[in-house]
Amino acid sequence: MTKPFSQACENNRAPISQVLERILVDCQSVFEIGSGTGQHAVWFSRAMPHLQWHTSDRIQNHQGIKQWISDSSLENIHQPLDLDVGVGPWPEGLFGAVFTANTAHIMALSEIELMFSGVSKILMSGGLFCLYGPMQYSGLIAAESNRAFDAKLRAVKSTQGIREFNDLNKLATAVGMELIEDNDLPANNQLIIWQKH
Repeated sequence: MTKPFSQACENNRAPISQVLERILVDCQSVFEIGSGTGQHAVWFSRAMPHLQWHTSDRIQNHQGIKQWISDSSLENIHQPLDLDVGVGPWPEGLFGAVFTANTAHIMALSEIELMFSGVSKILMSGGLFCLYGPMQYSGLIAAESNRAFDAKLRAVKSTQGIREFNDLNKLATAVGMELIEDNDLPANNQLIIWQKH
């Protein structure tokens, strides 16, 4: 099997890492939801060797993630957990942070709600939930490229689409998290940070 590669991950890893390196300086463990190719996990684990980075995804993506982990020779990155946010199983124990990239717009809203609920259960008090991806605000998608992307997503599956920030923030508030940052990143993406009470 050829090791999977995402150009988007290659493009956005450094800007995301800049934010994570600042906010996770005192963190020891991160759980990643939807590790995809595994590129982000390897890049962030190398950039932040003080972290134990725990990967997860649906089983069909595990082989690629394992290839990236194996080729990295890093000791602070963990093999993927089989996780579907809609059904679990969520990991045992508590984490200092949870990270997910480009997952909310491919999940149904019901799955996003379950994701926030699951995240709140595995975050320690004061822990951070870091969500990266395109966003709409008060029903508006500012960038033309994002509007086209949203239309493409919805054409493929009606439950997909770029999410409304206010909807996500309400879900976070409902499970005991407070918004602390909304970072503008390149290519019309956001990195939103919530903190668990």
